[in-house]
Amino acid sequence: MVYQPPVGARDLFPLDVAQKRWIEDRLQQVFHGWGYHRIITSTLERLDTLMAGGAIDPATVIQLQDREGEFLGLRPELTASIARAAATRLAGASYPQRLYYNANVFRRVERDTRQHEFYQAGIELLGAGSVAADAEILLLLLACLHNLNLDQSAIILGEAGLTRSLLSAFPDGIRAAVRQAIAHLDRIALEHLPLSSELRDRALLLLDLRGQPMDVLQKVSQLDLEADQRTSVKRLKELIELLQASQSQATAVQPQLVLDLSLIQTFDYYTGIVFEVVANQRVLAQGGRYDQLLGLYHPKGESQPGIGFVLNIEELHQVLLPTGCLPAQTPPSDWLVVPDSPEAHVAAFNYAQTLRETTPLIRVEVELGDRSTPEAIRAYAQQRQIQQIAWVNAAGTTQIESV
Repeated sequence: MVYQPPVGARDLFPLDVAQKRWIEDRLQQVFHGWGYHRIITSTLERLDTLMAGGAIDPATVIQLQDREGEFLGLRPELTASIARAAATRLAGASYPQRLYYNANVFRRVERDTRQHEFYQAGIELLGAGSVAADAEILLLLLACLHNLNLDQSAIILGEAGLTRSLLSAFPDGIRAAVRQAIAHLDRIALEHLPLSSELRDRALLLLDLRGQPMDVLQKVSQLDLEADQRTSVKRLKELIELLQASQSQATAVQPQLVLDLSLIQTFDYYTGIVFEVVANQRVLAQGGRYDQLLGLYHPKGESQPGIGFVLNIEELHQVLLPTGCLPAQTPPSDWLVVPDSPEAHVAAFNYAQTLRETTPLIRVEVELGDRSTPEAIRAYAQQRQIQQIAWVNAAGTTQIESV
């Protein structure tokens, strides 16, 4: 029998891990620089936690059952878990809370040959509901892209609350179909839905509300908007002006910003801005504002505003791999310590430990007796790009050789 990982899972070998860590380390540098602290939440959640408010599609959750018969789910994303933790465990904390994570998530997909486990890094800003908070998140996202040499990406910006309210003009029986067609940019489906000419024109207008931010805002401002819709448009205008002014202070090339009011995210808990980062036809990151989510988990229903984003590590890896910036090999060891006889192993292990204690983060290997000649040991060191060999005898006398 040939043992393989389960369908939808995979192993990461040392070079895969080195490349993954390269990405995560550069993201973590940015997170730390902006004052964010790491949070680790449970991989398993109660199903009612994941399903609260209908934020997550139950079909995407890989479910388990414990001994007491309670149904649990592997987290399909981190925002709900962090919102649950913040509402129940950070009740007395001061806000805003700036949190980040590096974690794996699990999703059931329609085809069994597809991947089920994914790696993500992201941030959540809790307790800040201002335009400045929206701007911080997007500027932080820009900083992450810059630190990964991905300044040529495009940020697609939408507004979930505004889009949802604009869709309210459509009858209940067909609103879901209109939303789905807009979310998939399916003009043909919209044209064939049983809509009046006025509603069809409105649906096609919503489909086309994307492009240069100020052009789109001018177009949507010409609609017959209600007071809350005008407030959303005004807030969007303030955000874009703040972003543009902040970006103008930077000398680096900045990702393109596209305002797309047809953008509809998968999760329904978003209440304000939503956004995606796209490069090479891949979605590298996505996020948005969710101002009612924490209240779903609070014992008294008290909520705090929240906004965040997630970066998809696998997608980043695929985009960065052809650029040559990822490590091409695992880091070599710095030293190979070789006992010259079986009796010299104690002295060799002691010398290796002295090297490790002398220099932080140094890599030291001890030859375990698998190579019988000095020539074979030198060939191994050259193959593994080890720069220094320490030959140790039983008395602890050491001879250093540069390879």
